[in-house]
Amino acid sequence: MNKKTILRALGAIVLLAVLIIISGYSYLRFALPNVGAAPDITIERTPARIERGRYLVYNVAGCTDCHSQRDFSKLAGPNFPDSMGAGGIRFDHKFGFPGVFYSKNITPYGLGKWTDGEIYRAITSGVDRHGKTLFPLMPYTSYGKMQTEDVYAIIAYLRSMPSIPNDVPASSADFPVSLLMNLTPSDPVPVTYVDRSDTVGYGRYLVMTAGCADCHTYKVQGKDSGDAFAGGNIFPLPTGGMSRTANITPDKETGIGSWTAAQFVARFKLFADSAIRNQPVAKGDFNTLMPWAYYSGMDTSDLRSIYAYLKTLKPVHHQVEKFTP
Repeated sequence: MNKKTILRALGAIVLLAVLIIISGYSYLRFALPNVGAAPDITIERTPARIERGRYLVYNVAGCTDCHSQRDFSKLAGPNFPDSMGAGGIRFDHKFGFPGVFYSKNITPYGLGKWTDGEIYRAITSGVDRHGKTLFPLMPYTSYGKMQTEDVYAIIAYLRSMPSIPNDVPASSADFPVSLLMNLTPSDPVPVTYVDRSDTVGYGRYLVMTAGCADCHTYKVQGKDSGDAFAGGNIFPLPTGGMSRTANITPDKETGIGSWTAAQFVARFKLFADSAIRNQPVAKGDFNTLMPWAYYSGMDTSDLRSIYAYLKTLKPVHHQVEKFTP
């Protein structure tokens, strides 16, 4: 093979590589996300639906936990009452995120131009009203499996919230995450019905809706370790120090294996006491991101269902130091 033939072959290889890169970029940038148009729905705001939505928003899914400002001068960082749903929390590189992301205003001020179908698509598929992908800090991959009626209830409640003027900056993902995150959205696959009398099954549903695994499954180089619910994820606190999520598998030494259902429920209900909720925390002292104030309002029967499901998990021996100054 002469020199000219070799150069032609190398040129062809380079050209092919360039075409592959351009095609891949174009696919990720322009063809995705591909979840179809927002459904054409108008959700009736009945009192029962709004009340169910309120319960899910505050006590299970915890939507306002991320979409409201938090007061970390108090234990577990309760939300400022005048910021409920107004968004504006910044998630950036210092917390390990590949970009700068802001939680959106989900009060009627922020969602006023959205249709019910656009809100539904955002919650269950991760695509905003302009067809852009939401960074999966928003757990839409879990919400897409929720009962459709529960998502409708959340939307009905969001529409009924007090409107709080707050213009939130646009989020920006770093390259190549800005492209790769377009692979995440998918069409929802909602469960048709979850029987509350099926304690373990309903507990599994609540755990999914609450996104427990998202925080309680520790990451290795940004990916789930495989030890589901074994805790250990590290979160830097605004007041200083590092908080780590607890091991909530039924391991008797390092998890909740030795806990009774009553002890499990009592741990949550402790924060129903306003004195505990408003306990001041000095800079550098122990604190946690766990939104105890929200979950303390969960029905006792629902907490018992969560406990019943967690007890069916594989025990993982993983000792977690919950706070480092």
